[in-house]
Amino acid sequence: MASLPYRTIPNPHPSSSKNSTLIETHNKSQAQFPKLQENATKNQTRSKSFFTQMSTLSKQSKIQEAVDLLIQMNLKSLRIGPEIYGELLQACVYDRALQTGKQIHARIIKKGENFARNEYIETKLVIFYAKCDAEKDSNRLFRRVRVKNVFSWAAVIGLNCRLGFYKEALLGFMEMQEDGLLPDNFVVPNVLKACGAVEWIGVGRAVHGFVVKMGCSECVFVASSLLDMYGKCGVVDEARKVFDEMGERNVITWNSMIVSYVQNGLNEEAIRVFCDMREECVEPTHVTVSSLLSASANLGAVEEGKQGHALAVVSGLELNTILGSSIINFYSKVGLIEDAVIVFSRMNEKDVVTWNLLISGYVQIGEVDEALEMCRLMRQENLRFDSVTLASLMSAFADTRNLKFGKEAHCYCIRNNLEDDVVVASSIVDLYAKCDKIDNARHAFDSATTGDLVLWNTLLAAYAGLGHSGEALKLFYQMQLESVPPNVMTWNSLIFGFLKNGQVSEAQDMFLQMQPLGVEPNLVTWTTMISGLADNGFGHDAIQAFCRMQEVGIKPNVVSIVCVLKSCIEIASLQNGRVIHGYLIRHFLYLSTPVATSLVDMYAKCGNVEEAKRVFDMVSDKELPIYNAMISSYALHGQAVEALALYRRLKEEGLQPDSVTFTNALYACSHTSMVTEGLELLDDLLSSQTVNPSIEHYGCVVSLLSRCGNVDEAFRLIAAMPYEPDAQILGSLLAACREQNNIELEDYLSDQLLKLEPENSGNYVAISNAYADAGRWDQVKKVRQLMKEKGLRKIPGCSWIQIGEEIHAFVAGDKSHPEAEQIYLTLELLE
Repeated sequence: MASLPYRTIPNPHPSSSKNSTLIETHNKSQAQFPKLQENATKNQTRSKSFFTQMSTLSKQSKIQEAVDLLIQMNLKSLRIGPEIYGELLQACVYDRALQTGKQIHARIIKKGENFARNEYIETKLVIFYAKCDAEKDSNRLFRRVRVKNVFSWAAVIGLNCRLGFYKEALLGFMEMQEDGLLPDNFVVPNVLKACGAVEWIGVGRAVHGFVVKMGCSECVFVASSLLDMYGKCGVVDEARKVFDEMGERNVITWNSMIVSYVQNGLNEEAIRVFCDMREECVEPTHVTVSSLLSASANLGAVEEGKQGHALAVVSGLELNTILGSSIINFYSKVGLIEDAVIVFSRMNEKDVVTWNLLISGYVQIGEVDEALEMCRLMRQENLRFDSVTLASLMSAFADTRNLKFGKEAHCYCIRNNLEDDVVVASSIVDLYAKCDKIDNARHAFDSATTGDLVLWNTLLAAYAGLGHSGEALKLFYQMQLESVPPNVMTWNSLIFGFLKNGQVSEAQDMFLQMQPLGVEPNLVTWTTMISGLADNGFGHDAIQAFCRMQEVGIKPNVVSIVCVLKSCIEIASLQNGRVIHGYLIRHFLYLSTPVATSLVDMYAKCGNVEEAKRVFDMVSDKELPIYNAMISSYALHGQAVEALALYRRLKEEGLQPDSVTFTNALYACSHTSMVTEGLELLDDLLSSQTVNPSIEHYGCVVSLLSRCGNVDEAFRLIAAMPYEPDAQILGSLLAACREQNNIELEDYLSDQLLKLEPENSGNYVAISNAYADAGRWDQVKKVRQLMKEKGLRKIPGCSWIQIGEEIHAFVAGDKSHPEAEQIYLTLELLE
């Protein structure tokens, strides 16, 4: 300790006694200075020793022992400076020991305001409360600090980001700069995280400019945050540019790039980046494998997903809840639920998310009983159902139309205050709608406290799905009056409702209104239009919509392609079908099973069975649907031998015929009078373990027997089958009676047929023809009079031909075609 310089002041009137006293005091003081200096040095050394011990204990998370040292220092009257309390507060940060930290804060306050208002102490306290997520305490202290430095700003901005107060974090960043402080490498990543969370791409780009200006872009953590921000804002190209310009990349950088691609639906690119990462010999983390599995699940890429699982095992990654949940999610989405169950059973720790994924997986494949069993086991583990669990169960009950269980689940939601959750409320509305309880659905909607867009869309889709287009339209306008702007999903539901109700003009009007009102039709919109137009007999309009969709830059998916091919079938437009086939070849889309199946069906029903066979042969990995389509094609063209050969071939390939397979094969036998083969098929069907014979199957065999004159055999089969005969079966028997002139049976069948379908004009025509063949003209007159009284008319036959881009339709007895006179003249010449 340095001694203070003293100056001797001379006394003008010295006294001998006083002089001697002063000299004595001065001599004693001089003798004590070395001791004081020695004690101060010792205390300083001991304080340093205590500080070193305290620092070591703090880093070892031994907070209580460090606090005990503080008490010892107090007892020994050692100097306790700000650095001691700073070290203790840092230890509390490591362990998130909020209560202990508050006790240390109390000790600081007791030392007096000057000590407590020390900049270092204030900053450490702000950091401590911020890291412990004590938002109120941290903000109160931060507002009071005399000097707001970079460290305290970093703590508060980081706290706001962690708690989801992203806008507050960005405002803090701006205020910090206004105070003349430059954000560092710890502040910038949090700011970029906030920009990504609220998708403020403009602010994000401004921060990017700041980063470049300050020379921080080379920092791998800042660059990774930039990449992540662009990905969350949907600007993947910018994210890739940042990634490509990085001189150094760590595993976090690679993960951010992969995650960005997955979040934006670019799953194939995500897998490519993962492969590049492996080539760079970067070891994967849990996030890497989880992202790969998500991409694989979204693509249905089974092999890639399995390789990701294998990589996790080989890399020794712990099967924690994050990785385990990702693997279960992958296997569930690709339909390998057994593998998902195996992974689930091997997990030591399972949280609610893990259980929900497996329950959802069972629901997706229709295994509702298994899903309920998992719920029971989940409760045995003392885990509570959350909104996701209930939403999955509601979805299962809705799909199976199980109103009883659905109501029980609804009651559980009410008892546990879950009915206000938007996802749960939407699931409840959907359940009642699918169970045809639209009034209950409306009541559940009205009972919800938060009517957000998802809930509005669910009820609107419910009305639309039931064909209540008027109610859907009312709801569409009501939601806007309540300041809930409709999105593209709302418009899609409304258009679907109109099309389902046969209101094609209204659907087209709504479609045309979308763009002027700032809503861009998406792939679902176009597909809904194409499908609805095709279903309502507007095949040509559906094909035109398909063409316009491509003109505006929207690539068709499998559903839209299948729908447009169906339109080609409706109008028998082989030319348009070939054009679409060419498009599929150019874009490598024709080899998928649904598309190839639709192509085979289109060619066959448009009269070109050879082209159908060519498409069938081009598919290397043939599944049951395409076999069914080809058998149907042969049956339609009277090639029963080829149809039965293909039936035998699919069985040789190890495929199990389904209900459609048997129907098509029996139809082929029926139309070529192959009785023996048809009865053999019926035996196969009756002995099948996987297919239950339907009335349609029996109808084909009855038709076959009737065509061949085996009416008695047909009646025996009807008596043996577990169904009451329908109109198709009775019609087949009636046609046989025409051939055999069985008047009594004819009368009985006519009576039964009219009872079954009194409004079907085709039945009256068939009965009238039967009576005419038998020469019973009085009965013919009665049947025709009955038709007239009921206002029924015979549906005229229609045929059409496409020449160039124009389709020419011809209806029996109609002469409205502009060239009718020339056509009929040519027909007379041909005769």
